[in-house]
Parts: sequence; C-alpha cells; structure tokens
Amino acid sequence: MNNNQLTDITCLYEITRALASTMDLRQGLEEIMAVLAAKRGMENGTVTIINPVSGHLEIEVAHGMTKTARERGKYKIGEGITGRVVAAGTPIVVPRISDEPLFLNRTGSRGKVRGRELSFICVPIKRDNDTIGALSVDRDYRKNLNFDDDLQFLTVVSGLIAQSVTRIQAINEEHRRLEQENSMLRRELSGKYQFDNIISGSSRMQEVFEMMSRVAEAGATVLLRGESGTGKTLIAKAIHYNSGRREAPFVAVNCSALPETLIESELFGHEKGAFTGAHVAKAGRFEQAEGGTLFLDEIGELSPSVQVKLLNVVQDREFQRLGSGKTIKCDVRLVTATNKDLESAVATGTFREDLYYRLNVFPIFLPPLRERKTDILLLAEHFLEKYNRDNDREFRRISTPAIDLLMQYHWPGNVRELENCIERAVLICDDDSIKSYHLPPSLQVSDATDQGDISFNQAVENFEREIIIDALKASGGNQTRAAKSLKSSLRIINYKVKKYGIDPRNYRGRKGQ
Repeated sequence: MNNNQLTDITCLYEITRALASTMDLRQGLEEIMAVLAAKRGMENGTVTIINPVSGHLEIEVAHGMTKTARERGKYKIGEGITGRVVAAGTPIVVPRISDEPLFLNRTGSRGKVRGRELSFICVPIKRDNDTIGALSVDRDYRKNLNFDDDLQFLTVVSGLIAQSVTRIQAINEEHRRLEQENSMLRRELSGKYQFDNIISGSSRMQEVFEMMSRVAEAGATVLLRGESGTGKTLIAKAIHYNSGRREAPFVAVNCSALPETLIESELFGHEKGAFTGAHVAKAGRFEQAEGGTLFLDEIGELSPSVQVKLLNVVQDREFQRLGSGKTIKCDVRLVTATNKDLESAVATGTFREDLYYRLNVFPIFLPPLRERKTDILLLAEHFLEKYNRDNDREFRRISTPAIDLLMQYHWPGNVRELENCIERAVLICDDDSIKSYHLPPSLQVSDATDQGDISFNQAVENFEREIIIDALKASGGNQTRAAKSLKSSLRIINYKVKKYGIDPRNYRGRKGQ
C-alpha cells in the first residue's frame, strides 16, 4: 500500500467518524471539508443541496468561505458548472478555472489568487437515482494533472454524504412527526378533560367541579377522596389539563399495584448497581413528571419507609435516586388519591400524621354513584355510544326495563362497574336495543336483594313485561300492531298489559324511539 492509498483510507475513516458522531448535518459537513483541506489539499470544499421549497441550489457548507460569499452562492439547476453537475448527475472537472467561461464564481472566492491558478472538481451527491446536490473542491493547478484519483475519491465521499443526509433527514422528520403527534395528543387531551366534558348532571358533582376549577391553576397539593371506581384518575387528569402545566407530562402511579421493594425505585429512580438487577440507571416517576403533574393513586397503601421519603420530597422538593448521593431538585405538582379512611390510618399509626397534613392541603370528595342517581342514565348512554363506536355496533337505546334495573342497583363498583356492564351488554346483544337480560346477573336481582333470590315466575314476568313495552314503543302504543309483531293475539296482549300495569298511552307518538 502506497502513501496515497494510506492517506485516502485515513481520510475516509475520519470522514465516516465525523458523519456518524453528529446529528447536526452542517457540523458534520464542516468537519469533512476541514479533513479534505488538511489531508488532501482540497480547498474551498463546498456542499450544495437542492432547496426543496425553491428548487434552487444553495450552499449548505463552504470551508473557508465567508457567510456573505455563501449567501451569494445560489444557482438554478443547469446554471453554471455546479448546476450542470446536478442536472446531468455526472461529475465535471475544470482543469484551470480562469480558462472556463461557464465558471460563474458568484461567491467571488475562486479564481486566480496571489498568482495561483486553481482547478475545480465537482461531483454529484446522489440518493438512489436522484441527484440531491453536489460536492466541489479546488486544487492547485498543475499542467497534465490526472484527476481520476480525485474523482474516484470524491465520489466515495459524496456517497457517504448522501447516506448521512438521508439518515439525518429521516430522523429529523421522525422527530417532527412525533412532536406534531405529541402536540395533537396534548390538544386532544386538553379538550377531552375539560370540566364541561366530564359526564355529570348531579348537584354533588357540580360541587366537585367548583372545587376543581378553584385549585386547577394553583400549585397546591390535591387529595382526592372517594370509593374505588368513582373517577379519581379522570379528575386528576382534568386538574392537570386545565392547569398551567398542561403542556408538561402527566404521570400516574398506582401505589397498590407495585410491591414494596419496587415502589421506591419507581418513584425516585436508581443508579446502576444500586441493587441486584439494577443493570442500568433509571429515572423515577418524579423525574419523568418534571414540570408537570404526578398522580399517586391509592396513596394509603404506601409503606412507612416510603412515606418518610415521600414526606421529604413534598417538604423540600428534592430527592435522591437509590444508590446515589446526588440531590435532584424537582418541580412537580402532586395529586394523590385514596379510598381508605386516612384519619383512622393516622390514629392506628399505619399512616404518618405529618405526611397526611402535607397531602391534605386541598381535599376533594368524590360521591359514590348511588348518591348521584341522575348521572346513571347519562353515563350509561355515554358508554353505549363509546362501545358502539369501538365495536362497530349501532344500538340506539337502552330499554325501559333495563334502565329500571340500572337505576335500582346500588353500584358498589361505581362508574367503573357501570362502564363494564354497558360494554358487556354491547358485546352480547343481538337485538336492536339493550334489554334487561343483557345486563349482568348481579343487576337482574338487584331489586330482590333483601327478599331472597328471584323466582322463575318473576323472571318470566319481567321478560314478558319488557318485550311487550318494546313492542308498544315500536308500534306507537297500538296494541293490535304490537300483538302482530309479537305473533300473538290482541286478547293475550291486552290481558298481559292489564296484568303488568302497562299503560299503552305512554308510548303513543314514540314509534321507533
């Protein structure tokens, strides 16, 4: 291997390393031009790229050229030597610039300088079969100089540049796409969790909304109280997305879902080697929520040791990762929730009194569903629409007997249980509407909870009453048409109507509803 070949290999290695070690295309190209000048004596190294907006060639980098000169270096495709190289996709060599009338020298940086004559070499930069720009350099003019080696070398360099341009542009485009998606999702979430979009018409929940609106823009710690399934996570998100922190992360942690040995690491993070299995450093949820809101659900389940560390964070707004002595400052809005009686837990010593008072700055009590009966039908219809959409169904309504069962039930699982009931009904329903027998068995006997199990005869009567009411609704209260649709006689339907205390007049004018 001769000295020229060794120089080329060294030069290509440095060029490849420069391109691979940066995401800044301009910086990488600048380093390449410096390498070409230092290792190969190729001066005024210039990369010109097609501007996708204007369609003109514009200088991306130019080694040793002033900013003013670079700004002058704009060409139409096909104009001048560089424009011709891009238009044809083939290299051009100008042995002596001063003899070439096509050389435009718009930058004013080339030509005869201090008695020197320069040669000009320009090769296309190609991506697949498309030419996206050009790489050009100057060399000292020498008579009978063979440019084959230079052309071959610069063609390899232009290929490396093309690969990097493609890679960096793809990554940048992916970053732009992700930023757009994140921005769109934040806007959707902000709209979804507007107070007006939370389904409720009850006076009890209006009190909750009033409390939420008062605390959303403040930085106070919020403690959400209420039974499981009452919507504490929804309320926490609404507080976040209606606050000044809406553009920052909302991070949720269910404290009861994590074992005691992991909860500390999840909240505060850990360093590599902090414990067995900690093969890499990991940021905790407080770091992930920086500038935003951290929602700690089931806060009453925290162990005493974690309670102590949480108290320090709440008081001082700083913490340390496991296995680290470095203190990390944090700016996080804390929203917590529990279905436990924290006052009793404080009295028995299972929950720290000082932490309780730190968390109980602004308590909001969420009423159970059984205490907000007016919301049951609103929520049921909302969930019906949601699961119709999710499962490509078109159930238009919930039958009156089914509504009666929903209204009579005591809902120990609250809104979450109601949502599960409607989802189940949508999945198993083969009729045009949700009937009472599509609801779970626990609701079928809700009105007989204190009277023992429902009898077979009672179940049959409930079923008969429901299908007769549906037929009367479909016929606009006309018993003759209702009997015909049920393939029964008017006499039997009339008997059943009187037996079950159904008034057909209630369904006149409601045909098809």
